[in-house]
Amino acid sequence: MKIEEFLSLYGNDNGNAELKTPSYIFDIDILKARTEYLRKHLPGKRIVYAMKANPFIVGAVSGLVDAFEICSPGEERICEKAGIPARQMVLSGVNKEEADFRRIMEYAGAGDTGARPVYTAESMHHIEILGRAAGAVLGENAPVDVLLRVTSGNQFGMDEEEIVRVLKEREKYPCLHFIGIQLYSGTQKKLRNIEKEIAYLDALLSRLDEECGFRAEELEYGPGLPVNYFRKEKPVEEDELLRSLNDLLDGMNFKGRISLEMGRFFAACCGSYVTRIMDRKTNRGVNYLICDGGIHQVNYYGQMMAMKLPFMRSKDGDVPLPSETDEKYSVCGSLCTVSDVIVKEVPLHNPEPGDILVFDCTGAYSVTEGISLFLSRDLPRVYLRCGGDIKEARKQIFTEDFNYG
Repeated sequence: MKIEEFLSLYGNDNGNAELKTPSYIFDIDILKARTEYLRKHLPGKRIVYAMKANPFIVGAVSGLVDAFEICSPGEERICEKAGIPARQMVLSGVNKEEADFRRIMEYAGAGDTGARPVYTAESMHHIEILGRAAGAVLGENAPVDVLLRVTSGNQFGMDEEEIVRVLKEREKYPCLHFIGIQLYSGTQKKLRNIEKEIAYLDALLSRLDEECGFRAEELEYGPGLPVNYFRKEKPVEEDELLRSLNDLLDGMNFKGRISLEMGRFFAACCGSYVTRIMDRKTNRGVNYLICDGGIHQVNYYGQMMAMKLPFMRSKDGDVPLPSETDEKYSVCGSLCTVSDVIVKEVPLHNPEPGDILVFDCTGAYSVTEGISLFLSRDLPRVYLRCGGDIKEARKQIFTEDFNYG
């Protein structure tokens, strides 16, 4: 959206504007274009949306992506509410319980395997309880599909040797159909790190074939592709990055199905966070703007002490990098803590109470990752925009029930 559209929707005051602040707008048309772009540059690869990045867009993108990575029972229930078919669910994450497995198996039913979810195993405990649940609900004649998650050196997944042992003894698990491996090691990674991971995965898959007689059907890989959040950073050359990633994947000895798990790289571009200036003042020579939002609602990965300038807009358009002659402002939120500074030294021309500020590239994580309940501030509204139409996905929520009971 152009800044003129934001101004027409939110107005320049706090009165009868159509949309209220603070709020998020997630643009589904941008996600449609993003999906087309990814499929063009990653032909033949499945796109798995890591919904932890932004659960509000799940229903809107179900026809765009191939599957959803789900990391908690709550996320799975969101998918049910959004009408996501079980075949599009990849049930991942640590701390899965047998009761959770049973419930989703009952929900998905005992139909064709291709119409049921895929489960990931993070540990031997997961394998055991997954096998028990599948045996009780579905039986040996309807084994569930399982991806074994390999660790990257943290609390997630299993050691390579443990995966080898499981696959050598896979006849012990008649209710489980092991279909491949999964790896996700982090976000904002450089290409050289991705190259090393793909080489490691290819070697591991070859080892599993040679030592275990296990020819994987699927590799699910989260490359953790980088996103530009700040004006001064060197731009990510996405065309070149995706070409390199696709060449690396196509060059693998592994020729099974490749699923690419994406959260930030898929969704960040679709979001804008809109907050309104409520007060303007100067303390000891420093100009401050007090907004109705704050750091509990807008969160940029890599921001340090509010010193980096994110992509943002004011009534005058895109906010540029500051020069020596600009009048500069520290943009602060409504929390009673000195740390509630969204960004410092922003060059703005005559900002006034009632003006809106738009923070772009907030489609991933900002809506859920902030300290949203701190100081019992209300949760902001969430809007979805598609084809020019805007609908309210979440109303303003008062937090006293969460914080007091």
